[in-house]
Amino acid sequence: MLDQGIGSWPKRRARMSPHRTALVEHDRATTYAGLEHRANELANGLRARGVTRGDRVAYLGLNSTELVVAMFAVAKLGAVFLPMNTRLTPPELGFMLKDSAARILLRDRGFEDATSSGDLDGVPLEVIDFQSGDDGAFAALVNGASGAELDEPIGHDDLFMIQYTSGTTGRPKGVMLTHGNITWNVLNLVVDVDIRADEVSLVTAPLFHTAALNQILLPTLLKGGTAIIERKFDPDRVLDLVESHQVTLLFGVASMYMAIAGAPRWAEADLSSIRTTLSGGAPLPEALLRTWLTRGLPVLQGYGLTEASPGVTMLRAESAVSKLGSAGTACFFTDVRVVRADLEDAPVGEPGEVLVSGPHVTPGYWQNPGATREAFVGEGWLRTGDLAVVDDDGFVTIVDRVKDMFISGGENVYPAEVEQAIHSHPAVAECAVIGVDDARWGEVGRAVVVVRAGEQLDESTLLDHLRARLAGYKVPKSVLFVDDLPHNATGKLLKPKVRDLYAAPTKEGK
Repeated sequence: MLDQGIGSWPKRRARMSPHRTALVEHDRATTYAGLEHRANELANGLRARGVTRGDRVAYLGLNSTELVVAMFAVAKLGAVFLPMNTRLTPPELGFMLKDSAARILLRDRGFEDATSSGDLDGVPLEVIDFQSGDDGAFAALVNGASGAELDEPIGHDDLFMIQYTSGTTGRPKGVMLTHGNITWNVLNLVVDVDIRADEVSLVTAPLFHTAALNQILLPTLLKGGTAIIERKFDPDRVLDLVESHQVTLLFGVASMYMAIAGAPRWAEADLSSIRTTLSGGAPLPEALLRTWLTRGLPVLQGYGLTEASPGVTMLRAESAVSKLGSAGTACFFTDVRVVRADLEDAPVGEPGEVLVSGPHVTPGYWQNPGATREAFVGEGWLRTGDLAVVDDDGFVTIVDRVKDMFISGGENVYPAEVEQAIHSHPAVAECAVIGVDDARWGEVGRAVVVVRAGEQLDESTLLDHLRARLAGYKVPKSVLFVDDLPHNATGKLLKPKVRDLYAAPTKEGK
């Protein structure tokens, strides 16, 4: 087979276990043979529209069988898949489509308003609407298209996906992930978690993120298991699905595990089929970890980032209790260092920045060589911007972030991007955005704002202004108005001082 990439996986699985169920979405099951056939049909349909090697094909929609089919179809052509965050606003999506020079946008019905504004003026983009959940969803593309197999010469160094992640400069950066990056990441997960051929994985986290896609869906499909695809997360439905489908593998971020444990049926629900519970995005509170332990389910925390496809470390089952709260040790095909500012290894117990190296690490950022150069040091070590400590046994615990980024409900929030949106309001003279602790989301944003002399501005007005420009999870949950912000002698804003002054709960408890 010439195709050594991700697009060949359905064919490789179909020749081994064609009648085994690959995907289940509500009452619709897709076998591995069916997945291969549908991916070939769509790939041929896209080729008839002129899509060829290296072209970017964007996808905007919730979790669905169609998303998985589209991903494999694009990969078969040697084109580049661009999964888009459904929570973003039209300006945010417009920037990504322009920056990537996407040729086609596959858009699930219900998201027409998200990309139909003036933000796409001048973009030579063909938009193809479809209805997910319908076996004829891609009718406009596959009618008359051949179901013939494709076998393009695709190697591990070829680009497979661009995933946009907000940058500290306020502009999103396109993380390039190759077929090899994803393959090695999946192999790491299969080794670290011991994914099995009879795995039944519940996919409720969004597949436009690397965690759900590369840590749950693709490892399951590689091993020939079954992935239960849910469009959205609902804690009560999670418990129902675990029982009805005998789910063996769960993944979620802190807010998801908290919601499941808070569901009315939590205490009685039959969770006996679950073998593995995985978490990423941000450390889970110890109290929540212990809540799951009472049901005999240690949550295995991992650490990663989009630039690493995303897995970097994993807390494995045998250490889940003794190293509770740790992010584990480096994944099998990964090397990790924790270093001081001078890039020398930090001693045990001393916080340092996490560096990562391995075949799953991105080659860089799309059309952004400057950011790529800044991201790497030494012989290919990726700077994560995260602070961690290592114990005597080599286990890594994430303690802080070097950058100002914070994580809210599993979503990365970069203050510079939010500050840029705040500054677009004419009444704002200066602002700083910080992350503050939150019982539900882990962290949420707080904006500290200086209003221009002679102007008036209140919290609700500013937040309404931001909701039109930012995804909901990026909009601060509270605003403090102050007379001035702390600066050093050269006029640089002192973010640590801002946190010291304003990160504590307000009188209203926000």
